[in-house]
Amino acid sequence: MNIRKWFVGGILLLAVIGVVTRLWVNPVGLLKQIMFIGIMVAAIYVIYRIWVGRKEGTDGKRSYAMAVKQSKKRTKKQQTASKFSSPPRQRPLRKKSTAHLTVIEGKKNKPKSKKKDRAVF
Repeated sequence: MNIRKWFVGGILLLAVIGVVTRLWVNPVGLLKQIMFIGIMVAAIYVIYRIWVGRKEGTDGKRSYAMAVKQSKKRTKKQQTASKFSSPPRQRPLRKKSTAHLTVIEGKKNKPKSKKKDRAVF
């Protein structure tokens, strides 16, 4: 980790020395180089947005717009249904059990199986 800090610091120091030297010797050339790099980055960004952005963006936008429309329809139906519904009922004091369990009676005097590899229930 310490070596990495020294390496990055050395690279940054060399970059600063190079920019200052270039600015001192040929300031117009430095400005031209910076402008050229900026134009190239902008061109690559525009090409990327046109070429890749349309393919991914249009499908996502369409599906998002359809989802919004469906959501609005659903909320509109819920609002109209709630306007015409009856007044709320009083809740019972005790909740009903939701467990639907039944007891299955089996043969209690049935002899157990002599096979050891089978499970006996």
